[in-house]
Amino acid sequence: MLLHSKILGDSENHILILHGFLGSGDNWITIARKLNFEGFTVHLIDQRNHGRSYHSENFDYQLMSNDLLKYIKHNKIKDPILIGHSMGCLLYTSDAADEEDSVDLGGRRI
Repeated sequence: MLLHSKILGDSENHILILHGFLGSGDNWITIARKLNFEGFTVHLIDQRNHGRSYHSENFDYQLMSNDLLKYIKHNKIKDPILIGHSMGCLLYTSDAADEEDSVDLGGRRI
């Protein structure tokens, strides 16, 4: 299944915002609007078991990292900028994704 998101804008410069635990992408709508005004396409992503994304009994950083990778590939996003808060930041900084399926994010791979 694909993560639910709200997408603002249609630029080639993508920012993906990853909310914290018990949050949702909507927590970032004010900042997303400002970033969109500056010329970015902003993806407010609801991570698994949060907001309007699917809910599953399975919940760990490996799965969440793979969910994000699938989202990036599905939307054909190249060189995204990630903004993460709390759990969202941990997802980005963890080395959870399988190396063979990973995406380069400015020196980090997910």
